[in-house]
Amino acid sequence: MVFEHARRQVELGKDVVIVLDSLTRLARSHNTTGRGSGRTMTGGLDANALAKPKGLFGAARAVPEGGSLTVIATALIETESRMDDVIFEEFKGTGNSELRLSRGLADRRLYPAVDVAASGTRREELLADPQTVAAKQQLRRGLVALPPEKAIDVLLAQLRRAKTNVELLAGVS
Repeated sequence: MVFEHARRQVELGKDVVIVLDSLTRLARSHNTTGRGSGRTMTGGLDANALAKPKGLFGAARAVPEGGSLTVIATALIETESRMDDVIFEEFKGTGNSELRLSRGLADRRLYPAVDVAASGTRREELLADPQTVAAKQQLRRGLVALPPEKAIDVLLAQLRRAKTNVELLAGVS
């Protein structure tokens, strides 16, 4: 119902953002309540259980001469559930951007608890000019070379010094 309303708003030229927490739980509920295909995947997941969640997640788009629908969704990982791993793997790589949080950093109270090495944006060359993309990639390479705790400390220090993204990226050498 929410997605249908969002689609209508997009058709009317509005920009809509839906936050979905979580794709994993949505897929699990469809696995439990949906009509099964009779084919069970690894982890006990029915082959049809992901059809609706994939359709909802895949609805994100910009409409020519219209609005846009952005879907921000979470997925559970490292839960020791094979089903959760299968669900995550099915969605991994389907979004435009992936922001992976680190339980280890959060346990150490280092925020934002972002795993820089596992996070990224696909096709970022479509989002910025070549010089900006190159500076972002250089910043990322420098951070990925560090242990996660040090990477967050370095990034936060750089962010505190810079007032804008342009200033932050200009300081990358």
